[in-house]
Formats: sequence, C-alpha cells, structure tokens
Amino acid sequence: MDTLIKNATIVTMNEEKELLRTGYVLIKDGRFIEVEAGEPQAPLLEGVDVIDANGKWLMPGLVNTHGHTGMSLLRGINDDLPLNQWLEDKIWPIEKKLTPEAVQAARRLAMVEMIESGTTSFLDMYHLQMPEFAEEVAQVGLRATLMRSVIGLCSREEQDEKLAESIQLAEQFRGSGNGRIQTMLAPHAPYTCPPDYIERIVDAARERSLPVHMHLAETRKEINDYLTEHGMHPLELLEERDLLSGTEWLFAHGVHMHEQHFELLEKHNAAISHNPKSNLKLGAGIAPVASMLKHDLTVALGTDSVASNNALDLFEEMRFAVLLQRGINEQANMVETYEGLEMATISGAKALRYHDVGSIKVGNQADFILISAEQAHLHPKTDVLSHLVFAAKGSDVTDSFVQGKALMRNRNILTLDKEKILAEANQQLLLLQK
Repeated sequence: MDTLIKNATIVTMNEEKELLRTGYVLIKDGRFIEVEAGEPQAPLLEGVDVIDANGKWLMPGLVNTHGHTGMSLLRGINDDLPLNQWLEDKIWPIEKKLTPEAVQAARRLAMVEMIESGTTSFLDMYHLQMPEFAEEVAQVGLRATLMRSVIGLCSREEQDEKLAESIQLAEQFRGSGNGRIQTMLAPHAPYTCPPDYIERIVDAARERSLPVHMHLAETRKEINDYLTEHGMHPLELLEERDLLSGTEWLFAHGVHMHEQHFELLEKHNAAISHNPKSNLKLGAGIAPVASMLKHDLTVALGTDSVASNNALDLFEEMRFAVLLQRGINEQANMVETYEGLEMATISGAKALRYHDVGSIKVGNQADFILISAEQAHLHPKTDVLSHLVFAAKGSDVTDSFVQGKALMRNRNILTLDKEKILAEANQQLLLLQK
C-alpha cells in the first residue's frame, strides 16, 4: 500500500535547500512520488496508509560511512590507549576469541542502536562472518555497504585466500536486498597491507567496477613510520603507483594530510569518511575538514566502531564535526551549519555511491526519519536546521523508514527483537571474558 505522511516539517536536503514548514510526502513502491508544502488534497488520502506526523521533523535518514559492527561487544574496552597500542594489546587479542555467536550478537546490537538513532544507511568493514551478516541486513531492511576487510601481513597464499573471499562476498551480495546492499573491496590500511597487496586489490576492484575503502592517515605515528619505510606519505605512494585512478576510493579518517593530498583526492574524485569522536578518543588528532571542503571534496561522517567511540549516534558526530573546525580555526563559520547536515546525509550517500538517496525529493528512494520536536532542548522551534546540528540527539528519532518500509515506529523497532538482542549481547560478552 502507498504511504502518505502529512503535517510534517520537511528538511529536504535537495538542491534548493528547501525547508517546508508544513508539508507532506507520498510514497509508492519505495520512492517519493510527491513532496509538497501544505495539506494534501482529499483524493490523495484515499486508498493509502496515512500517517499524521503531528509536526514532527521529517529528514533524510543518516548515513554512517565507516564502522565495524562486529566489534560492538567491545564498547568501552579501553579508554586511554593510542591506536597502535589499543589495537595490538586490546583489540586484536580479543578478536581472536570472537565466536560466530558473539559477532552476530554484536552486529544485532549495532543495528538496534543505528535504527534507534536515525541511521538508515551504513558501511561495515570487517573480516568475520560477512556473508551471514549480508543476509541478515537484507532481512532487517537497513541499507548497507559491506566488505570483507583484509590484512596483508601474512603469506602470499593467505593473502590470496583473503582476496578471494573479498571478491566472492562483493560479487555475491552486490545489489541484493532489493538493491539496498552494495559492496566494496577493502585493504585494511597502508600499515597492515604491503603496497604490492594493495595494488592487487585495486586491480581486482577495477576489473569488477567496485569501489575501494581503506583506513588512511589516522595517526601521526602511522605517517612517520611510513615515511621511514617508504620515504613518502601513503597517499603519495598510492599516486606514484597509479592506484588512485580507475576506481572509486573512500578513505576513512584522513587526519594527517595536507593541501597537496587534498589536491590528489580532488583529482581522483575520492571521498573522505570523517570520524571525529573516534579520532579524539584515541588521541589521533583532528582532521582538517575545513580544508577538505575548500577543495570541494566529498566529506561524509562515520562513527568507527563503538570500541573507539562508545556510540553510533551520527547526530553527535555531526555536532563534533562542525564545532571542532570552528574551534581549531577560530572562525564561527568555518564549517557552516548546513554543511554539517550535508555531511550526515547527502554527502554520505554520495560517498557510498548511492545516487538516489540522501535527500527528500521526487524519484528518490524513501529513506527517511521522523524526529519529535517536543523535547525541551529543541524549543523554541525557531530554527530547525540549527537545532538538528547543535541540539538534536539520536534519542529524538521516533520513526525510521528505508525504501518506504518502517523499521521503527514510535520508538518501537519492528524488524529486530531489541529486548532479546540486548540480553544476548551481555551474555556473549560474559562468555568472552571467561
């Protein structure tokens, strides 16, 4: 049945940056077929499922462009270590103990958290039970970009096996879930994948027209070590080997880069996933997002895993992304309010190569959320855009839809058993700690 949502304040994020103070949307076959101001005429209300938003704010679902949902049981595992020590002493040892049941529990926990906080599309970069996760995502109804991340500090034979697994996942699930699932190839990072291995991965991506995702320039130590070993910044090495061309790149972090690197990214139409909270918690630094935006780069937002962030709330990431740039540059309009919203929505969709997601307009897929504006921190209701960036919380989201299908209504998740999932997550963590 078609769905009509009326009496909503609509944050369209369209090319005209329209904000409809009172409007309605009509959804048919998972797409918006009408987006209008005012009240719908009576004929439109016949034979459709009518939802009265009662003044709620309707906006595109948020897009999380970098994360590791399989690590969600590790929330708060350590709060005070730098990235390299955190990985080597805490994360990698416990990941060796993860069972399929633990990974499944972690991912279900992450999906509950994302749906509850307004994320409708996400990227997951991991190495355990990815085919099983792809099948579950298809059932839950979220939109996802999935990949089997690979670390190349191993034999050539093991490298081959990992790459073969990555390609199989990418080809098997590309376009599945009614087109909601996309795939990429993913060398983990320059410090965990030798250049020759990255080259083989990029060649495989080119042959199959697949994008590539990789951590890049996350810490100063990573860059200094790379300069010692290779004599250049890792992005410069990718350019020297002609690995930035012929495929679409999405890099995570980009904290330690400079103007010449942004010029390279701009030249190759590469995108950046900015993860401000994770970078701050691990003491990695603050990415120069204002400079990236000056180069017209696509800058989107990611949370990273809850092991290095503690939350999957993209409203928090959006707020941090804007405020940090204003603070370090001592300029109140360095990253404008609307640019923050773009990073969380339309730029995220662009970074993940979705061409009909991220804005509320006719023809686009109906991925959207409803936000209650009745909380004290969203009053007075004077400036919706300002409130969304500087005051809203994930807990303000009441409803979530993907392709016009409700995943959450009135704070009740419809496609996952939240109570059971929370119990399983805690039980699996106890088993890991034995």
